[in-house]
Amino acid sequence: MTMNQTLCYTIGKVATEKLASIQSKMQDDTATAEDRILAAGLEEITALAKNRISVASNETEFSKGSDVWVERTQGHLPHIRLHGGALEDDSIT
Repeated sequence: MTMNQTLCYTIGKVATEKLASIQSKMQDDTATAEDRILAAGLEEITALAKNRISVASNETEFSKGSDVWVERTQGHLPHIRLHGGALEDDSIT
């Protein structure tokens, strides 16, 4: 792993640990208003990351000729990039 990959992995690990901690506080009804705001942000980041991983996996399978779901429109390939999925707006072909 490169230093950048290690940093990204560590940031993700710390963020998911913090989210789990806040969610535990929310279940115990001890979370502050700031905790809840931070949790919402971390939940959004987590959802976007999961979406991006799914898009990358689907694009890889699509490029191999597999039958996978990929939403495509004429101007945006794949369309879900607008929601944090793909990094590129260009066709993979």
